[in-house]
Amino acid sequence: MSDLELLTVGRVGVDLYAEQLGVPLAEVRTFRKSLGGTATNVAVACARLGHRTAVFTRVGDDAFGRYIRNALADTFGVDTRFVGTDPSLRTPLAFAELETPEDPTIIFYREPKAPDMNIVIDDVDVGVVRSVPILWFPAACLSQEPSRSTVHELLGVRGRLTHTIFDLDWRPHFWSSPAAATKEIDAVLDKVTLAIGNRTECEIAVGSTDPEEAAERLLARGLSAAIVKMGGDGVLVATADGVRERLAPFHVEVMCGLGAGDAFGGAVCHGLLSGWSLADSARAGNAAGAIVASRLMCADDMPTVDDIQALMETTHAAH
Repeated sequence: MSDLELLTVGRVGVDLYAEQLGVPLAEVRTFRKSLGGTATNVAVACARLGHRTAVFTRVGDDAFGRYIRNALADTFGVDTRFVGTDPSLRTPLAFAELETPEDPTIIFYREPKAPDMNIVIDDVDVGVVRSVPILWFPAACLSQEPSRSTVHELLGVRGRLTHTIFDLDWRPHFWSSPAAATKEIDAVLDKVTLAIGNRTECEIAVGSTDPEEAAERLLARGLSAAIVKMGGDGVLVATADGVRERLAPFHVEVMCGLGAGDAFGGAVCHGLLSGWSLADSARAGNAAGAIVASRLMCADDMPTVDDIQALMETTHAAH
């Protein structure tokens, strides 16, 4: 693959989804296996929508690592040239407990450390980092070294080129405290062009759960745009040139809430790569997130362009 359109950075792992819904993990009998992790899912989601994507990460030198690399390349069409292999750490696992499907619990097995936290800049082509139309990374990349320093180096190479997208991605498991996350997130806000997060993630990043206030605080750091996800209340899109638009959600019956945010991200990237406005890109993101929430899996169930278009047309017709 050449001429990459999207490079994501960060977490990868094997996701194991409980097939028995509405019961605690101790009572689950069977699981479905897929690959996962925020950066990985966004790359998969955007590839499903027809784009050339790659993920910069590391897996373990084990069977699960080989599974991930093969699935990315052969099943999902994601470039794996920047998927390194750690010589000693194992590929992480994440168990999805669906006792409450709309608000599932994820149990991470990433001890003593996950390989994706060991990425170094020598593992990636800095020419790609400098020129790829979209660079996307989640906040979890900043939680440990050497990943944290690597992200800062990548951002230095990129020089705040449009589009440098920061997923505020709050995962308490990865951090010693909310204050530690706030400190590291604050250190990169001056180096990105678009931030995306829900109310809680915005509170961690800039100290406010109010969508309008959070967006203003993000834009005050020199970002060109901010997207605040508001769950059942939809999405707020705010840009530095004064656009403020609230987008209504798409209502679906939720099967599993996991991966909806990553589907949103992949569709936003699709829209931006297609030359759409940020609001139209976020509207497609809303539809993509709703579709994945109505399905069990993350990567395997990422929507196609036709899926998104069908939901948007159906909803428009209903109104």
